[in-house]
Amino acid sequence: MVSAIVLINTDAGGEEEVFDKLKTMNEISEAYIVYGVYDIVAKIEATDMDYLRNFVSSTIRKLPKVRSTLTMIIMEGKSIRK
Repeated sequence: MVSAIVLINTDAGGEEEVFDKLKTMNEISEAYIVYGVYDIVAKIEATDMDYLRNFVSSTIRKLPKVRSTLTMIIMEGKSIRK
């Protein structure tokens, strides 16, 4: 299993539409509309790197109103809450 955080810029006012589409995708385990440089932060879980790369480039980046993305592959993680 491979996980990544994807930061997404949308066209002005397009964040709700993109967010709603992301919520329907099985690969998206978490998604948030945020304020700041990016409009949406999403966590993706995929079977391998090839699937992840293809999902970001062929699915997320091709959604209407997505302007750009920045993908960060998760190398290691652990819960900080007890």
